[in-house]
Amino acid sequence: SLRTAIEKARAANMPKDTMEKAIKKGAGELEGQSFSEALYEGYAPGGVALLIRCLTDNKNRTAQEIRHTLSKYGGSMAESGAVSWMFERKGIITVAKEQISDLEEFQLLAIEAGAEDIKDEADPIEIVTSPDSVSDVKAALEENGYSLSYDMSYIPSNTLKVEGSDAGKLFKLLDILEDNDDVQEIYENSDIDEAEMEALAEQMD
Repeated sequence: SLRTAIEKARAANMPKDTMEKAIKKGAGELEGQSFSEALYEGYAPGGVALLIRCLTDNKNRTAQEIRHTLSKYGGSMAESGAVSWMFERKGIITVAKEQISDLEEFQLLAIEAGAEDIKDEADPIEIVTSPDSVSDVKAALEENGYSLSYDMSYIPSNTLKVEGSDAGKLFKLLDILEDNDDVQEIYENSDIDEAEMEALAEQMD
């Protein structure tokens, strides 16, 4: 995905103290600070829809920063509900392929527990569930000895083809948003050609 490409391009350049701070913040371990979650909606260049999940100790400050970044890099803030309807809230469970000796048996186990979709092309395998079923699927897999990671995500109902200068602007905007300490996750509905995505990621190195 576009976000994965950006993360890979950035990973080697993240200072250790920045990474540790991000981990502590996510776990609510920064002393003297109380954080709450906020979800901001917006548009990126090319009309791409954005959902930006933040963890902040000051929602007004974070909203202003997100609005400023979007405006500066060719996007715009949207009203609540303007973008979120384009996404579905889903549970995402990932399991490393090396744990799976019988893929068909694994798939059957997940489906019987409530999985909606299983994406097994990449490693780790990704299991998509409804928000209500994620706990059941997680429990079924763990009871059968699988180690896993899970999170809640927003999956776009439809994607939007983006190319050329709009793709470059989108990549830049997402990179800048990722620089904001308050930003935890960015969900977007772009469809960018893989070769173009790789070229954009290389430009960041």
